[in-house]
Formats: sequence, C-alpha cells, structure tokens
Amino acid sequence: MPSILLQIIFIPALVSVFIFLFRNTLGKKSGWVAVSGLVYTTFLLLLALSEVYQGAPIVEEYPLLINPDIRLSLLGDGLSVAVALICNLLCLALCVYSIKYIDHRIEIVYESLSEKGQTSYYTCFFYLLLFFPVGFMGVSFASDLIVLYFFLEVLTIVLYFLMAYYGYYERVKVAIMCLIWGIFSAILFLAGVLIIYSEIGTFQIDQIHTMAGSPLAFWAIALTLVGMSAKLAIVPLHVWMPWVHAEHPTCIAGLLAVYANIAAYIIVRVLVLPLWNDFQWFGPPIMIMSVITMIYGSLLTLAQTDMKRIPACSTISQSAYSMLGIGALTTASIEGGLFFFLSLIMGKTVFFSTCGIVVYTTHIRNINYLGGLGSRMPITAFLFISGGMMLAGIPPFSSFPAELIMFSGIFGRGDALGIIIGALGVAAVMITVGYVFYFTMRIFIGKMPENLQNKDYIKDPPLLMSLPLIVIIAVSIYLGLNPSLILNLFDPVISSTLANM
Repeated sequence: MPSILLQIIFIPALVSVFIFLFRNTLGKKSGWVAVSGLVYTTFLLLLALSEVYQGAPIVEEYPLLINPDIRLSLLGDGLSVAVALICNLLCLALCVYSIKYIDHRIEIVYESLSEKGQTSYYTCFFYLLLFFPVGFMGVSFASDLIVLYFFLEVLTIVLYFLMAYYGYYERVKVAIMCLIWGIFSAILFLAGVLIIYSEIGTFQIDQIHTMAGSPLAFWAIALTLVGMSAKLAIVPLHVWMPWVHAEHPTCIAGLLAVYANIAAYIIVRVLVLPLWNDFQWFGPPIMIMSVITMIYGSLLTLAQTDMKRIPACSTISQSAYSMLGIGALTTASIEGGLFFFLSLIMGKTVFFSTCGIVVYTTHIRNINYLGGLGSRMPITAFLFISGGMMLAGIPPFSSFPAELIMFSGIFGRGDALGIIIGALGVAAVMITVGYVFYFTMRIFIGKMPENLQNKDYIKDPPLLMSLPLIVIIAVSIYLGLNPSLILNLFDPVISSTLANM
C-alpha cells in the first residue's frame, strides 16, 4: 500500500473537508460518512501492523512544497503503530457512539434553533471530530519534532471548539481554560524542541541521541517534561483536569483521555529512549510525584457525587500510572507503563462514556439522586463495571498484565525507592478497586428512587451507543489474554534501543 502512513493521517482530514463542503446535502448522514473514513484508516492500520509485525518498520518522507529541504518525516514501528491503532479504534468507536449522543446534546444546548440550525451543528461536530484522529495519527507517526508539535496543536485547537460548542456548564469558559493549559504545555514543549535544535542542528527525532551528555540535555528534558506533565495532570499541574474533563461533551471523553495520556508516549519517544543516561536524574522525582498523584486522584474521586466528575477526577490518578512506570526506568516498567497507557484509554473511554449514558438517560448528574438503575439498565451496569475493572487492572482486562509488568519492573529496580514507591502504587490500585465497586453499588444496586420508578425512559441506550463500548471491552479482554501481541511490538523498539545505551 503506497504512502500508507500519510493516508492514515490525512484521510480523516479529507473526509472532514467533504462533510463540510456537502454539509447541507449530507445532514444527519454526516456521522456515517465520518465512520466510513475511520473504518478505512483502521483497515490501513491493520495492514501497517502486519508489515511491522514481520520486522519491517515503515519509513516515509515527503518534501514540502514551500521548501524541498524541509520534509514531512513519518515512522511506523512497533511502538507507533500500536499506539496509533488503539487510538484510531477509539476514534471509530466514539464516532459511532456520537451519532445518537450528539443529536441529543444539540437538542438540549440549541433547543431554540430551527431544525436546519440544529442540523448545521450536527454536521459541524463530525467535521471537527475527524481532526482528533488526524492529530493522534500525526503524533504517533511523526519522526520530526516540528511535525509532532504541529499535530499536538491540532488536537488543542479542535478540543477548544468541540468543548465551546457542545460542552456542559460554562462550556466556553472551560474551553478557554483548556486552551490556556494546552498553550502552556505547548510553549514548554517548543522551548525544549528549540534547545534540542540549537544543539544538534536538526528536528529529526532519530538524531536527538547525539546531544546525550550535553549540559543542555538537562534543560531540554526538564522543559519538555514539565509541559507533558501538565497534559498528564500530574500534581501540582492537575487543576485543569476536573473542570475540563467533567464539562466537555461525553462523547469525546475517551478522546480527551488520549489527548492527555499520549504525552507518556511522547516522553518515551523523545526523551527516554534517545537520552537514557541524561534522563536518569529525573527518574526518582517522576516516581515520587506520580505516586502522590495516584493516591491524591483516587481519594479525590471517592469524594465526588457528580456523575461526570467521578471519571474526571479518576483520570488524574490513572494518568500517573504510566508515568510511574516510565520513572522507574527499567525495560519492564517502561513497556508496562506504555501498555497501561493503551489499556487506560480503552478503560476510560468505556467508563466515561457509560457515565454519559446515565446522564443521557436519567438527566441527572448527582449520584445522591440515583440508585437501583441496574434493574432497568442491565447493559449499562455491565458497561460501567467493565470500564471500572479496566481502570483498576482486574482480570481478564489488558490493564491487569500491564500493571503486573509495570510493577515487576518497579520492584525489579532492587532499591529502597522502588520498593517503597511500588508499595504505595499498589495501595493506590486498591483504592481504585474500592471506588469502582463503591460507585457501582451506589448507582446500580439497591432500590431505585421513587421519582424514577415511573419514568419509562429509564432504560438501556440505543445499540449505537452501547455496541461500540462492548467492542472496546472485547479488545481489552483479548489483549489481556494475549499481552504478547503488544509486548512483541514494544520490545524490539524499547529493548533494542536501551541495549545500545
């Protein structure tokens, strides 16, 4: 397949332009047009996966018209293809989920508009949504720091518009907050990029290793790390997460989780692998801040009564898991941390989307006014507990082997820090298990409040909303039972790179 990586990145953009140009003709069919584009890119990713599994990385370069010396460089290896495939799968699932959800959301936000006006917002949602896979695929495959920066900014900009148009309480204010934090993160990342360029004279990621041992390497790592920690909502850079993650339209919740957590992939690709020895100094502080974030985020989640703030606050805790593995700086901990990143974004998509289903169905966000929903919404209850178990690392989901691998690497450090931080990390996992079952009992078990008992609309959502989440659950179970599928992709990239250090 010629130019397969380029197609994977830009086909969604072309479909977005098509929807925009023919929005009046397509109307409510625009959602299915968006889905068809993502089905095609998923097929391309499976082809790329097959090629990479056979030991052949995909390298593509395209000179830009403005300057032939500047090239769009793309790399598809075991690490980038695995990340891209899971991200694209989540984009596809949530695009299907959105077909029903966003129609309902527009009716609430823009109820005063005519049917034509509401249809205009409906088509707008899908041509904006498609820039998420553009950004995720670009970040995954970029082998040039400026290209990587560009696609990060694409994600920040599209997130702003989707939140401002379709979010919940004070949606424009929260969208601006998200934009400010995104710009803050981007400025620090760009500062680190410029330091790297000043030292090595190129933006190519595969040349970053040539600045190893340089005094400037410390500052490049520090600035980039702080910028990415802001995206990951690591304490004390977490204050934006509960607001932004609770008030965006629920149908993009899983994509916001990817937006935040893909920073872990960037850290490994840009900092850890090429600057292994220089990164050692940052390992212990990362571990300490990560475990603080894990415990704080879990306790904060337990204190919530807002249906959307529960998964929002849990994201603070869960995002730190991958960073804990990265900070331990062993091959197993890094591979386990990145595997957990993929497991997390699947679990977060299911968990948050299910919370959205409850709000969508009951029109209630305060869990104090909910209870006993499992009797009328058994599929939703199954989705909720499954999503929670995916976050908590309970078998048979992929997060279980990911945590086992990650913690084996952390304890395998063999020092006091690894043992203490590892033990605290396990304690944070136990808190996660606790709040998953606590909220399940509060929302789905017991007697339904009297004011809801006679409401005929209290029932499981349309199949278009539940089926995509069931598919994600099935993928997580499959990878949980066959973790070697992911590890065999990661290992040649991570182990071989570290072996040469």
